[in-house]
Amino acid sequence: MSFALSALETGPTSYRRTAIRLQGVALFRLSFQTLGIIYSDIGTSPLYVLNGIWPAADGVPSQEDVIGGISAIIWSITLIPLIKYVFISLQFATQEGEGGSFALFQGLYPPRSRDHDADRALTGDYDSRPTSPETSSFKSKMRWPLLIWCLFGTALTMADGMFTPAVSVTSAVGGIGVAQPSVESHIVPIAIAFLLVLFFVQQFGTARLATTFSPVAAVWFLLLASTGIYNITTFPGIFRAFDPSRAVMLFVRTKNYDLLAGILLAVTGSEAVFAKSVLAFLSFGILVYPALILAYLGQGARLIADGEAVIQNVFYRSIPGGLNGGLWWVMWLVALLATLLASQAMITATFSLLQQVISMKSLPPLRMLYTSETIQGQIYIPAINWTLMVGTVIIVAVFSDLASLTNAYGFAVTTVMFSTTVLIAVHIRYVKMLPIVVAIGYLVVFGFFDDPHGAWVPLTIGGCIATIMTLWTWAKAKLEEFIQRDEKSHVTIQLGTTQVEGDSDITDESLDLNDSAGSDDLSTYYYVDSSSSKASKLGGVPEKKELARIPTCAVFHKITEGSGVPHSFMGLIRQWPALPEVLIFLSVSIVPIARVPVEDRYIITKVRSIEGFYGATYCIGFRDDFDVKIEDLVEKICECELLMSSDPEKTQDLIEKIRRVAVNTTHIVPHYHVSSRQMQGGFINYLRRYLIEEIYRRLATMFPETENWITSADEIIHVGINAII
Repeated sequence: MSFALSALETGPTSYRRTAIRLQGVALFRLSFQTLGIIYSDIGTSPLYVLNGIWPAADGVPSQEDVIGGISAIIWSITLIPLIKYVFISLQFATQEGEGGSFALFQGLYPPRSRDHDADRALTGDYDSRPTSPETSSFKSKMRWPLLIWCLFGTALTMADGMFTPAVSVTSAVGGIGVAQPSVESHIVPIAIAFLLVLFFVQQFGTARLATTFSPVAAVWFLLLASTGIYNITTFPGIFRAFDPSRAVMLFVRTKNYDLLAGILLAVTGSEAVFAKSVLAFLSFGILVYPALILAYLGQGARLIADGEAVIQNVFYRSIPGGLNGGLWWVMWLVALLATLLASQAMITATFSLLQQVISMKSLPPLRMLYTSETIQGQIYIPAINWTLMVGTVIIVAVFSDLASLTNAYGFAVTTVMFSTTVLIAVHIRYVKMLPIVVAIGYLVVFGFFDDPHGAWVPLTIGGCIATIMTLWTWAKAKLEEFIQRDEKSHVTIQLGTTQVEGDSDITDESLDLNDSAGSDDLSTYYYVDSSSSKASKLGGVPEKKELARIPTCAVFHKITEGSGVPHSFMGLIRQWPALPEVLIFLSVSIVPIARVPVEDRYIITKVRSIEGFYGATYCIGFRDDFDVKIEDLVEKICECELLMSSDPEKTQDLIEKIRRVAVNTTHIVPHYHVSSRQMQGGFINYLRRYLIEEIYRRLATMFPETENWITSADEIIHVGINAII
């Protein structure tokens, strides 16, 4: 039997993270911020797209080829970022308002809602909500294949996070070589210097960066639109590019389908759309889309009118006023700032995506810093930031040829888009419950535009990352299966003449001891009956050890969901036969608000059967540090005792004792030493053992569950648990 401090039951644990709903001035302000964080990547594509389609070494293309190429660009921007992402993909976002591969996977296989009452229960008979059994449907059978596909797409997005800064910044800095040829040999060092500064400022938060960069993005799009309008006047016939047949005839006439690789560079950054659809429509539909269309029309017009003069670098040589003019240097400066924004957009998207991956337990618990008081998705992950920085610098240094760099970049972008297309097609059939013809039609139409071309570098990077994520996901699932089975934690706690027995938990029936079962001295007779002891295994009488109550407080942390006591409790009392006078089983709930008030931070459940046993839920906001303040926790326990009290004088003595022993508090955390169980087949056994014991075990040791804790290391005891998975 247990008692919960119900006054807190409707507190923060009842919150759910939902998409932000704004209107009026607040809506336009957040839409303005999306310019700097989301659309700066696609906005910088005019820097390199036309030279990606027609390299200067291949000569000036014909008028019809230019019109056909511009037509292909216009309709690619219309079909992929505008229709596919803004109007379609964002309808499949999570309830938190986020999109991307993992959001689509969560839509297909929603995570189970957490039962916080069960987390605080120390009983095996807790009446939790019934769970529906796994079905043998096609959808359930496809769970792991789709998860691996999703992880691969996510990994390529991380690779994209390296290529976007490399391509964008190098393209912008390369403009100096157009105006000042003597600087051309120093472009790579200059680009690396800018990239180092960019990654350094990430620690100050994306909210601040959005406030700083969005005005620059707005100026950039206005400059693209105005220069595009001016350039169109040099050849108004470029408006024929709005005819989609011109794009079709380009490929029919040239038979050169490799042009698609350059054309699809115009839609890079589409995967960075993580905003709510109304925000995307306001910012993309009103400003970004028209500016891009005008910019490409203007570049195409200048390429037709002044072919030889602009083919070396279509963007910079088509700026009105000529090289070294006032407008040219303004455009160069804003272009440089805009490419830094583009890099920021993909880095921010990578952070947000990694947050989803870690919450799905597909990556180790990396340290995350929340940089916004209102939006949980705005975070900073130091380890990922510095990894991206090193990878980007290496890519810039190795790919000295910009054409090779853009080809590799194009592969990463198109493959990520194709992975999203596949997941949305499955979503259409099994979540939206639309006819299968609609799903197949969507896959065929957008799968064609996402056809990947390019190089092996992003594939190698993405493959390595996907392999690590798949291994971690699989091994973590096996470990949680072991924890739920609890095969090695059978103990009996005997109190006086009444015993409490259970498999890794204390059963409801046994805990409900009769009030007449003992006296005030009952607390001095605690025993542990270990069925795993040597005597029991040899068929003898199980060993019984008296458990002395010692004047201290211990907090046993539960790192998984569900009722019962953690392995660390069972392992500790077998090796150290004593019970603290105050013993707290603590589970954690991260709620979707920035900070939880101290008075609402702890929810307490008292176990009546054994004095000093408590279950607690620690509620923290996404910007709160993980720091269990024992004094606050003890105050809630004392409130719980007062509410239950039938003898105020005796309760007051108990409260004084609790406060006295809580001065010495130790945090107990399980550390699972994983081993591979035997399987049939020699090679399978070897491979399984290598993956679990040599790779996963080392990663779990490098990234412990206590990674983000503030608690001092000398207050934490890690109890080793052998886990055969």
